Amino acid sequence: MQNPRLASRYAKSLIDLAKEKDQVEAVHNDMLLLQQIMKSNKDVVSLLRSPIIKADKKGKILAAVLDGRISAATMAFINLLVNKGRESFLPEIAVDFSRQYNILNNIALVKITTAVELDPATLDVIKQKVASEMPQQVKLETAVNADLIGGFLLEANDRLFDASVLRDLKDIKQQFTKNIYVSNIR
Repeated sequence: MQNPRLASRYAKSLIDLAKEKDQVEAVHNDMLLLQQIMKSNKDVVSLLRSPIIKADKKGKILAAVLDGRISAATMAFINLLVNKGRESFLPEIAVDFSRQYNILNNIALVKITTAVELDPATLDVIKQKVASEMPQQVKLETAVNADLIGGFLLEANDRLFDASVLRDLKDIKQQFTKNIYVSNIR
């Protein structure tokens, strides 16, 4: 993240504006759409961060891409960013908006990473178990990382629970590297 404080302040102002206009859900959906566009097409992020392309040209391109897909309040906010020369921070602002939206609505983002994709029934069981341990609503994100070999990583509320085979193998390797058993024999 280039400037988390700036992203947080702009996201906060956008949430305040959305609350004032009673469009929090619409603006949140717009921010999710922006995140999806930027994640799937890195050229959009490159466009926003390019010092060569003029701000008015960036504004026209964004308007063409987003026209009819986002609310007027979000489009006005994006135009404000372009006019202020802050369009390069739009990816960070969109992510921080989602974070602040989750806090506002008492939603805990929980991410589970496994070696293979989990079936929906297993995900429901995991979500119910995690929800029973947390006071907030739970929004479950999934990811697949074959390097884990087996087990899972569970991230919730800035905590990480690592029950992966990869971590176990690293622990065993560290024990062999330290070779604590040889020093205890003497």
